[in-house]
Amino acid sequence: MRPYLDKAAPDVWRAARAYSASVLTEATARGLEPVETELIKLRASQLNGCAFCLDLHAREARAAGIPQQRLDLLPAWRETAIFTERERAVLAIAEAATQLPLSEESRADLAGALAVLGDEVFVAAEWVAVTINTFNRVSILSEHAVQPRGADGRLAR
Repeated sequence: MRPYLDKAAPDVWRAARAYSASVLTEATARGLEPVETELIKLRASQLNGCAFCLDLHAREARAAGIPQQRLDLLPAWRETAIFTERERAVLAIAEAATQLPLSEESRADLAGALAVLGDEVFVAAEWVAVTINTFNRVSILSEHAVQPRGADGRLAR
């Protein structure tokens, strides 16, 4: 079993968490909504296959008020009209930032997202996407385990 990156280098982990908090503060100040932030984190985590971050951010998304139906349909967001124009824009950013290098399709998606969001929110969404991709990699490489939870969301015993 490989060492957990966060436990093996706690000073680096604290700096990463401080960086993440700074990104979130800046994103909020630029007008990115908490629901949009969680959608970015969930979509990137789905694409990266990060079980730990999916578990964490699904709970945080529900706490932010995202209905279960929308969480269930997130992998097929392009195929449904239940996401707002802004939510679709931030989801496009999440996918482009996660599925590098940029393709012509992702470049077009980013141009469309910029037109919908404007510079401030667009930049905030990109930073959130960059950040969750970093944390996905830490959790995947560390093989952070997902703990079973009951129907109430509490850790199962």
